[in-house]
Amino acid sequence: MTEKYHDTDPMSDVISDDYRMLQIISRFGIKLGFGDQTVGATCRAAGVDVSTFLTVVNYVKDPAHARISEMAEQIDVPALIVYLKNSHTYFVDFRLPGIRRKLLEAIDLSSGNRIAMLVLRFYDEYAQEVSRHMTFENTHVHPYVETLLQGHLPAETFAEIEEQYDEQHASIEKSLSELKNIIVKYYPSDNSASLMGEVLMDIFMTDEDLHTHCHMEDTLFAECIRRLEHDVRLKGGQPVDEPSDAQSEPAGETLSEREKEIIVQVVKGLSNKEIAEALFISVNTVMTHRRNIARKLQIRSAAGLTIYAIVNGLVNLDDVQL
Repeated sequence: MTEKYHDTDPMSDVISDDYRMLQIISRFGIKLGFGDQTVGATCRAAGVDVSTFLTVVNYVKDPAHARISEMAEQIDVPALIVYLKNSHTYFVDFRLPGIRRKLLEAIDLSSGNRIAMLVLRFYDEYAQEVSRHMTFENTHVHPYVETLLQGHLPAETFAEIEEQYDEQHASIEKSLSELKNIIVKYYPSDNSASLMGEVLMDIFMTDEDLHTHCHMEDTLFAECIRRLEHDVRLKGGQPVDEPSDAQSEPAGETLSEREKEIIVQVVKGLSNKEIAEALFISVNTVMTHRRNIARKLQIRSAAGLTIYAIVNGLVNLDDVQL
């Protein structure tokens, strides 16, 4: 892949060439008003790693021909994480709520218009799905990478995380595609056709933006993580955080904070699968924690754990459904 943009290019020329670069500079924390400064000078003035910025803008310009292995070598991982986190904030706190406001103006929610209600419900479920996924990334994937950056190996491998990661990306992209098709094919034409056209334009643009974002995480970011994990293993990094699925601990030890979280979820009546989803860990890890809890406390029943949780202040009595 031949790089389209270079550090000596005026930043204003980069933006004029492709309006999507406005989103990128914002997510890197670069503000407008940089005059005739070059890309390199603008990034340095904003405290942004120049190589990472250029890698991202060149990736977004032509992701189909991106040479991931070469690009990963140019990435400063902490700088990329900042970009990805800011992207999540943009989607969840700004872009998706903005589309919802326009959608409310465009659809007819008068009595009896079931299609309008279904479209709105579909959109809300989609927005919640995106929010859950990005919360998973912020609270599970990014801390995983930050642990690697500290020279430690998390209990899980990235390969164990990656399958769930990819599935969630595929799901949110499929859901938005379905929403577009429903509106285009089945929403009845009315006096708000122009407004609905605006909504569809926003949805199509968001679809493109989100697809590029997810594709970058699946390829470029994933490659950076795999390389980092490999380097930490070569340097003899020690496992940290929660125990692996194959490990167990002797009875009589103090409960870890994670084990206390598991107990609270059990008291709430959640299944192992639901606990795994709530805490962003694997089902096998939940089962390992529950075995360790049983060994430590000699308590296996949900009722017994409920009593333990109340006595030890993990939950309030008023919050327990008896």
